[in-house]
Amino acid sequence: MKKIFVASLSSLILVLGVSLTSYAQAQSTAKAAETPSAPANSVAITATSSPMDLARAALAAQGGEKFKTLKSMVLRGSVDLYPPNSTQSIPGAFLLVIAGEKVRLEIDARPAVSFKTIFDGQRSYSSLPGVDLPPASKFGLPLLAKFDQAGYAVTALPDKKKQRGFRIADSDGNATDFYVDVPSGRVMEFVIPFNGYTFATENTKQKDVDGVLVSYAFTQRLEMPQGAFFAEYKVKDVKLNNPIGDDVFAMPN
Repeated sequence: MKKIFVASLSSLILVLGVSLTSYAQAQSTAKAAETPSAPANSVAITATSSPMDLARAALAAQGGEKFKTLKSMVLRGSVDLYPPNSTQSIPGAFLLVIAGEKVRLEIDARPAVSFKTIFDGQRSYSSLPGVDLPPASKFGLPLLAKFDQAGYAVTALPDKKKQRGFRIADSDGNATDFYVDVPSGRVMEFVIPFNGYTFATENTKQKDVDGVLVSYAFTQRLEMPQGAFFAEYKVKDVKLNNPIGDDVFAMPN
């Protein structure tokens, strides 16, 4: 059960982590945006907006070209972990470092969970042997920077409550479902089907950091045969576009 628990957590965080990608400078001062409002570079969503229009609106809300040219990001914060069929959380801390397609994730919720995973762009490492993670660059928000490139398809999804939905899929069939807030174009939820499981991320608090949208509070859910796994994250520290040395992503001996 512990292996399933940690594997689920790591997959969820990686999918979201690389989707945040990176941007800015040293430590940035962010303006909170508790109630979504249309950004300056917004693309209006109407009743006749096509799936491609929705993808363009979502990209603009993330920061447009600034989002597409992100370099690095370091996030630190707290996490509450909820195993399947449990209402009792396991508190912990997390560190997420991203530079391009390189990712380092650490979760410390000792004594229950202590976990580290690294992807250096080609190889992956996990402190739990046998825990293989999906290629994070193929899912989540990174697809918003690629949706209009060859090899990607954007299709319609049914609306969810007041949110508009669309799907981005690559030529290998890897897909992410996006649900956006109509007034702002912000991605409020994205859902990833992978290996028979369903990973979902719901943004509950987002902030503009130097023109790029960053999730400061979000919930991740993994549907498993044992029940739904939940993880609630609160970001306390953001460093963006700082130089990240290759040693951060070095594989342990």
